[in-house]
Amino acid sequence: LQFDSEPPQSYQAAFELQGTPDAGELTLFSPLGGVLAQLQWNAQQATLVRGEQRWQQPSVDQLMQQLVPGAVPLASLFDWLQGRPAADPSWQVDLSAWPQGRVLAQRLQPLPRAQLRVVLER
Repeated sequence: LQFDSEPPQSYQAAFELQGTPDAGELTLFSPLGGVLAQLQWNAQQATLVRGEQRWQQPSVDQLMQQLVPGAVPLASLFDWLQGRPAADPSWQVDLSAWPQGRVLAQRLQPLPRAQLRVVLER
């Protein structure tokens, strides 16, 4: 995930995503394989654990923003990983390389612009 900000910011992590937009779990891993954070959610609440810190919110998208400001809406991510375009006006997705396990999404609004590149392991 790269942001066209001053200075430019980028985040790189492996991840495992399980469940659905309504209930599931997202685990982020460092390049060396250590767990960076774990996000769990259901219809009632979402919980983010990062190291010894723990946060709870009623919305998973609120915690996604805490995890990575400007992060992708979780429901859109589920769609993109299945090769389906999501109806999110702030993000534009290119799924032309999805059969080869690649997804490219760009956030046009709000600024700064962002680019998400995903390489899927199948």
